[in-house]
Amino acid sequence: MWVVFKREMRQYFTSPIAYLVAFAVLFLTGITFTSDLRARSGLAPADGSVIQGFFAFVMIFLAPLLTMRLLAEETREGTIELLLTLPVQDGAVVFGKFLGAWAYYTLLLLATLVYPILLIALGNPDIGAMIAGTIGLWLYGGSILSVGLLFSALTENQIVAGFLSMAALFLLWLADSIGILFAGISVEAAEFVRTLSLRGHLSTSFLLGIFRPEDAVFYIGLTAVMLLITIQIVGARRWRT
Repeated sequence: MWVVFKREMRQYFTSPIAYLVAFAVLFLTGITFTSDLRARSGLAPADGSVIQGFFAFVMIFLAPLLTMRLLAEETREGTIELLLTLPVQDGAVVFGKFLGAWAYYTLLLLATLVYPILLIALGNPDIGAMIAGTIGLWLYGGSILSVGLLFSALTENQIVAGFLSMAALFLLWLADSIGILFAGISVEAAEFVRTLSLRGHLSTSFLLGIFRPEDAVFYIGLTAVMLLITIQIVGARRWRT
């Protein structure tokens, strides 16, 4: 797993996609930060959750770019067969690739901490809320990356993997709104769909400075389920190999 992790980290820092994602994150969050400060000037105190919420939404579309190649590229180039014939467990391959993506995501998240630091220098924001929001975003990142990794394992086409994971993540982001559509059919179904909301477990707790164990468990559980399914897919491919 450590070898796979180091290999993925090395590829991230030699891949133009990774640098483009970093540029897009910092550029878009920078525009949002300055626009929010300008709008609040003299009217309301600065709120760090605005940047954190925007970062979470943007990563719905950028995280798939970080995961689409992880297993799809291996399958397309035929290196997955070589990897699976080595004395390495399926879980080590999957976890190594996932941890590599999560580590890069963590670096992106740390880069956005420049905005809370600026807010602290400019005013007196709620530091506790910023810390809770950062923890929530870190757990949230693990869950969306695990979804992207699953779709990367399902196809050898990186573009298809990226598109499918974006679509799935966008639906999960809007799950609380989609659940309203089921309210007229079944209240239980509506509540179940709403519990799958990526946005709901973030915006109503972590971004407000509230740490709810059930929200942390949701992100951890979603990550675990996605990784376990991915391991099963890779294992099935090993038997075919």
